[in-house]
Amino acid sequence: MSAPEPVFEAPWHAQLFALTVHLNEAGHFAWADWATRFGATLKEHGLEKQLDGGEDYFDAWLETLEGFLTELDLAAAADLKALKEAWTDAYLNTPHGAPVHLAARAR
Repeated sequence: MSAPEPVFEAPWHAQLFALTVHLNEAGHFAWADWATRFGATLKEHGLEKQLDGGEDYFDAWLETLEGFLTELDLAAAADLKALKEAWTDAYLNTPHGAPVHLAARAR
């Protein structure tokens, strides 16, 4: 018997999905509103190429969630950008195979 196929290609895909579901369940937005916005993003990106349900699909998911969070005043665009840059920097400066950690932020 072979092992089942993973539901998500990467851990961050599952985390992003779970975060979106959590925000919905916490009452920050209706799922129908999320679906409308995500559908618009997929349509926008689908005009350029076929999304395959992998990295490009979750890049579109993240793009939608970031935009939605700023529209709802749950996050500032500048804060999201800074956090993304911090994660990118941490990833690029982490040895292969080691866990990626953000540096402590000054407050």
